[in-house]
Amino acid sequence: MKEPTELIEKSNGSRDVGGPWDRSLAPYTRYDSYADDSNGYSRLRDYWRSIRKHVWLVIGIVVLLTGLTAVYMARQPDVYESASRVQVDSETANNPAIGALKGNPIFLNNPSQDPTYFNTQIQILTSAGLLGRVAKTLDLEHNQAFLHPQSAQNLSFWESLKGLIGFKKSQSKTKEQEEYVLRPNSALSNDDIAEANHLQPYVEMLQSQVSVKPLSDTRIIEIRFKHQDSEIAGKINNAIADTFVVSNLERKNETTNNAGDFLQRRIADLQSEIRSDEEQLINYAKNHQILSLDASQNTVVDRLAGLNKQLLEAENDRKAAEAAYRAVLAPGALEAQAEATSNKSSAATEAKLAELKQRRAQLLLEYTEKYPEVKDVEQQIAMLEKQVDQVRTHTESVVKTNLETSYRQALQKEEALRQAFAKQRAETLTQNEAAVNYRIIQQQVETNKSLLDGLLQRSKENEVILAGTPNNVHVVDHAAIPKTPIGPKRMQAIVLAALFALIAGIALAHYLDYMDDSVRTSEDVENFLRLPALTVIPTIGNSARRRLLSAMPGSKRNGHQVGPELLLNSSQRSALAESYRQLRTLVLLSSAGGAPKTLLVTSSQPGEGKTTTVVNTAMILAQTGAKVVIVDGDMRRPRLHSIFNVDNDKGLSGILASKMSEREMLGWVQQHEESSLYLLPSGRLPPNPAELLGSDQIRTLMSVLENTFTHIVIDSPPVASFTDGVLLSSVADGVLLVVHGGAASRHIVRRSRQLLSDVGAKIFGVVLNNVTVSKHDYYYYNQYRDYYHSAADTQPAEISPSMVDS
Repeated sequence: MKEPTELIEKSNGSRDVGGPWDRSLAPYTRYDSYADDSNGYSRLRDYWRSIRKHVWLVIGIVVLLTGLTAVYMARQPDVYESASRVQVDSETANNPAIGALKGNPIFLNNPSQDPTYFNTQIQILTSAGLLGRVAKTLDLEHNQAFLHPQSAQNLSFWESLKGLIGFKKSQSKTKEQEEYVLRPNSALSNDDIAEANHLQPYVEMLQSQVSVKPLSDTRIIEIRFKHQDSEIAGKINNAIADTFVVSNLERKNETTNNAGDFLQRRIADLQSEIRSDEEQLINYAKNHQILSLDASQNTVVDRLAGLNKQLLEAENDRKAAEAAYRAVLAPGALEAQAEATSNKSSAATEAKLAELKQRRAQLLLEYTEKYPEVKDVEQQIAMLEKQVDQVRTHTESVVKTNLETSYRQALQKEEALRQAFAKQRAETLTQNEAAVNYRIIQQQVETNKSLLDGLLQRSKENEVILAGTPNNVHVVDHAAIPKTPIGPKRMQAIVLAALFALIAGIALAHYLDYMDDSVRTSEDVENFLRLPALTVIPTIGNSARRRLLSAMPGSKRNGHQVGPELLLNSSQRSALAESYRQLRTLVLLSSAGGAPKTLLVTSSQPGEGKTTTVVNTAMILAQTGAKVVIVDGDMRRPRLHSIFNVDNDKGLSGILASKMSEREMLGWVQQHEESSLYLLPSGRLPPNPAELLGSDQIRTLMSVLENTFTHIVIDSPPVASFTDGVLLSSVADGVLLVVHGGAASRHIVRRSRQLLSDVGAKIFGVVLNNVTVSKHDYYYYNQYRDYYHSAADTQPAEISPSMVDS
C-alpha cells in the first residue's frame, strides 16, 4: 500500500484549530459496541472479563473447596431410614353390660367428631414416656451400635470413597432383628421419675431421629426412624410401633384393671369377715344356750322394734320442726313467710290502697295537698297502711308461735318415746339380751353374704369386659431393614459446594478487579476518564522486540545499537505497527478543518511509555512523507538524545534561554538519517524548566518550527508530577495522554486530564500502552489485518494526496 506523503494544511490563524466549540467536542467519535446492551449484559461481560483474568484463582478455589467437601462427605457415615405403619381406628367400647343393650358398639371417641384424637395419638408416638419405655426395653443405654454407630461401622477412607460413588456393600439383617419383628413387645413397664430422668438423654436422641407423619385420607400413621446403623433403625422403629400398640391397649384397660383389682381385694376381705362372723355366731349360741329365734315367741323384741321405729319417726319429725322454727329466726325469713301467708288475705286491702294512691295522684294534678278531698284520701291511705302493718305483724306472730308450738310438741313426743324405748330396751336386754345379740350377728353375716354375691357378679362381668376390649391401634407394616442409605446426599453436597466455590471464586475475582484502581482496557478509559481510547499498544516480548530490531534497516549506528523505542519501519505488519497506524489515522482526523501540526505527548506518571510513543508516532507520521520534528520538552529527564544517539549540548533549553534568529533556531535542529526524523533535543538541564516553557520564546520557536515542518511532536514530563506538560499544552494543537495499561491509577490519570482541561488543552484521546492482549484479540486482529491488506491492494489509500499540503 502506498502511504500518503502530504498532510492537511493548517490555518495560519489562531492555534485553536476548529475554534473553542471544537475544543469542547471529543476528537474521536466513540462507537460503543455495547451502547444497545442492557446493564445486565454489561455486568455479565465484566464478570466474564474478571474470570478470564483470574481464571487460575477461580479454578483453584473450585478445586480446593470441592475437594475438601468431597473428602468431608466421604468420611460421613451413611444414614438409614426405616419405615413402619400403624393404623389408628376410632375408639369404641364393646361392653356387654352396656353395648349389648342395643346390639351396637358405642363410639367413645370418633376422630371425625373429635379431630384432636388423631393428633393426640401422633404426639403420643413421640412422647418421652413411650420412647423411654422403648429405650428401657431395648437397653439402649448399653447398646454401642446405637450410641456410637461410626465406630461400629469402622469404614476406611477408600471404603468411604467407594460409598461416595455408590459401591458400598449393604448391611445384612441379623437373626436378632428377625426374631424381634416376629415377637410382640411384652417386656414393658411404666418408669418412675428417677428412671425417667436417667433415660432422658437416650429419649432425646430418639426424639431427634424419629419422625411421625399421618397419611392423607387414611387412619394410618407412618413412623420413620433415621440412624447410621440399618439394623438399629429397623429395630427401634418396630419397638416404637409395638410399644405404641401395647400402651394404647393398657390405657384402654387401665380402668377395667383397676376395678378388677379393687373387686378382688374387696371379695377377699368379705370372705374373711363372713367366716369370722359365722364362727362367732356358732360360739355365741353355744355359750348362751339359744334354742329358737322365732318372732312369735319373742314379743319383747317385737315391742322394742316397734318403739325403735316410732322413735326414729319422732326424731325425724322433731328435726323437721326444729329446722322450720330455726329458719324463721333468721333475719328476714319471718317477714317473707308471714308475707307469703298473709298474701291472700291482704290482697283486697292492698288493691284498695293502690286505688287510693292512684286517686290521690289524680287529685294532685288539679289541686294542692291542702285541698280537703286530698287530705281525706291521705287519711284513708294512712289508715289502710296501718291496717296492713297490723295484719303483717299479727301474721308474723302467729307463724312464729305455730312453728314454735310444733317444735315443742315434736320434742316432747321424741323425749316420751325415747324414755319408753330406753325402758323397753332395758327390759329386752334383761329378758332377751342373748337373742338380740345373736340376731345382730346373724344379720351382719347375711349382709356380708349378699354383698359378696354382688361383688362376685361384678368381678365376672369385669373379666368379660377385659377379655372383649378391642384395641383400635395395630401395626399394619413392620419396618424392614433398610438396604440403601438415604443420606448424606454426597453428590448433591459436592455439586452445591462446587457451585458455591465457583460463585465465591467469581466474586473474589470480581472483587479483586473492583479493588484494582488501574486502567486496564479501552472501556475503562472511556468509562472512567470520559476520553476516547485512540489505540491500544500491545506488550511486545523480548523475542518479538529482537525480531523488530533486526528487521529495521540501519538499526545500528556507528557500531552502536539504537534505542529499543525505535521499533517501527514501513514494512512491518505486526500488531504494534498497526496500533500506531491506527493512532496516526485518528490524529490526522482529530481536528475539523485540517490535521494538527503541533502534537504534545505526555503521561500522568514516569515510566508509562510516553517517550516511546513520541518516537514511534513521529516515525509513523514520517512514513507518510511528512517532515516531522521531535521536540524533547522533558528538560528534567531527557531521553531522546540517547535514543537517537545525538549530541545534547545544543537544544531546547538553550533556545528558550537566549534570543535567537529563525536561522539559528533551525540550525540547532538535528536530523536522524535512518528514520528521516528531525530532532530538537532538550539541551543542558536548566534549573528552572517551567519558567523557560512559560516564556514567549517557546511560542516564537513553535511558530518557526510550524513554518518549516509538517508536524511537531513534543515530549514532555509527566503532567501529574510537573507543570511543564501543562505549559506545553498551551502551544500545542492537541494532546495525547499515554496511559500504562494495568499500572496507571485511575485517580491520577483523571487528575492529569483535569489539569490539562483546566488550561484549555485539547485532549485528542488516550494511548493505552503496554497492554497484554488476549489470544482472542490477536485472532481478531490477524483476521482484520489480512482483510485490511488484501483490500489495500485494490482500493485507494485512506488519506489521499489531495487531502494534504506540502
